[in-house]
Amino acid sequence: MKKLTEAEINQKVEIKNLLADGLIRERMLALGFTKGAVLEVVRKGPLNDLTLYNVRGTMIALRSEESQLIEI
Repeated sequence: MKKLTEAEINQKVEIKNLLADGLIRERMLALGFTKGAVLEVVRKGPLNDLTLYNVRGTMIALRSEESQLIEI
């Protein structure tokens, strides 16, 4: 499966699975990164470390290590 970090700018993708556990999983679920949610990649930061996503009308930035835990 592809990871969220592989998505391109302006691409809309659907979340298939969360690989995170513990507090990181709870945080992602609270922010709207749930199975079946559609999100758009808005912008990638310098060195592709931070990426801005539009999730259910809210802009949320994730670090690349967090985005690696989301399958699309």
